[in-house]
Amino acid sequence: MSTSDTPQIPFAPSAPARRRRIGVLISMALFAYGLDLASKVLVVAHLENHAPVPLIGDWLTLQVTRNAGAAFSMGQAMTVVFTVIAAIVIAVICRIAHKLYSLPWAIALGMLLGGAFGNLTDRVLRSPGVFRGAVVDFISVQYYAVFNLADSAIVCGGVLVVLMSFLGTTPDGRRERDTVPDATEAGEPGKA
Repeated sequence: MSTSDTPQIPFAPSAPARRRRIGVLISMALFAYGLDLASKVLVVAHLENHAPVPLIGDWLTLQVTRNAGAAFSMGQAMTVVFTVIAAIVIAVICRIAHKLYSLPWAIALGMLLGGAFGNLTDRVLRSPGVFRGAVVDFISVQYYAVFNLADSAIVCGGVLVVLMSFLGTTPDGRRERDTVPDATEAGEPGKA
């Protein structure tokens, strides 16, 4: 039997095919954004201009505040700067997405993306005006800060990114040591 008589297999990978995780990133971002948006709509409609609602004594309460600054209400006069930073974070995540093969990275970046969009929506659409809007915060922890679900998504996503970076995992699903060429592969003189 000649080679022309044997059936040709168009694609036979030697290793399992890697799949991009853009769908996971988008799903996680939409979930985080939707949850944040729905929670803000509810608390503004039912809790704004009302007394704080205790959930766990004085330790955890629902208390609506408007925050024009960053975390812990720092930088109140810099709303436009925080809007630009959120837009840059979104652009960077979109740029990384084309080489995203790691499931944990997709989840982490999706949380960051959804949280950034959540707070960016407030900064663009809420009063006192476009790009000067105050973010709606409503989760109050005693001796801590008042925050929202977008802030929680950003912090959780950020912690995951730091953890994966510490472990040496890259967004493309490889370990950093796998991406650095060996001395023999690099063709260094005197190495064989």
